Amino acid sequence: MKEIIYLGTYTKGNSEGIYEIILNTETKRLEEAKLVAKIGNPTYLALSSEKDILYAVSKTEKGGGIAAFKKNSDTTFEKISELIEENAAPPCYVAYDADRSLVYTTSYHDGFVSVYKTDSKGSLTLTDVKQHDGSSVHENQEKAHAHYMNLTPDRNYVVACDLGTDKVYTYKVSEDGKLDLAATYTADPGTGPRHLVFHPNGKFAYLVGELTSEIVVLAYNAAEGSFKTVQTVSSIPDTHTTFNSGSAVRVTEDGRFLYSSNRGHNSIAVYAINAYGDSIERIQLIASEGDTPRDFALDPTEQFLVVGHQSSDKLTLFERNAETGLLSLLQKDVYAPECVCVTFE
Repeated sequence: MKEIIYLGTYTKGNSEGIYEIILNTETKRLEEAKLVAKIGNPTYLALSSEKDILYAVSKTEKGGGIAAFKKNSDTTFEKISELIEENAAPPCYVAYDADRSLVYTTSYHDGFVSVYKTDSKGSLTLTDVKQHDGSSVHENQEKAHAHYMNLTPDRNYVVACDLGTDKVYTYKVSEDGKLDLAATYTADPGTGPRHLVFHPNGKFAYLVGELTSEIVVLAYNAAEGSFKTVQTVSSIPDTHTTFNSGSAVRVTEDGRFLYSSNRGHNSIAVYAINAYGDSIERIQLIASEGDTPRDFALDPTEQFLVVGHQSSDKLTLFERNAETGLLSLLQKDVYAPECVCVTFE
């Protein structure tokens, strides 16, 4: 079987935009990456499978924004819509809401979250913006830095992580793309909330503290959209005393294992999750075999895990043991320029 992966990148060096690469699950190899869409700094991607549309961060000479691409029969993509805000930095995250036909983005540099309505052709219309305000104790927390925004499992809310304010904001979202603040969770000072992922049971979430290299287990109250700290676990060993920065996080569909990536330590951390979902234990730290593992993804079968490295222009392929959760190296040094986002079709 051949699985399609789309790679989001920076375009500061050799990259020209969005790339496609094939994972051959029979040979257990990644094939050669190819350019499918020319665009500036498509650092995060989101797929609308029912519309066959790919949404991407975009950067032009005028500013930053979001673009929509339609897949052609030759597997290349044609730009069908682009909204650019003049003199603005590009967003850092994109998510698609199929129920409401909405797209969510976050601005790290300017500290706000945005919502866009999409039509049947994938075109985008801005519907709401919420500015975050505040700061915290770390030098990287001088102001708000919105980093993630996506739906809760009940799909009643969207949750936004803000690294700069040490807060997670829960918004009620309407059908026409309007946001109303429902709850605010405050992490320990200096945590730097980056991304989070929910347990399949919908009762717990796992928050990446980028600045503390920790995973924070949160209890989720679906009635209020609120969170409460349950447990905090380091993603790196105590012996690592130089720079590290937490990045991506994923949980398996069976809810038994959690994975996170470390930039600096350059590793993937593997955690076992207890039966209820409220406790995790780190069971493996494996070298990512590259520099700055910004993002990674499990394939649809969850047999494989693919890691993208921003600084070394490489992908790494791991095989995952479904019973133990442990990873083993299959392939490394697969060329992918400035890769910072890994998205399976």
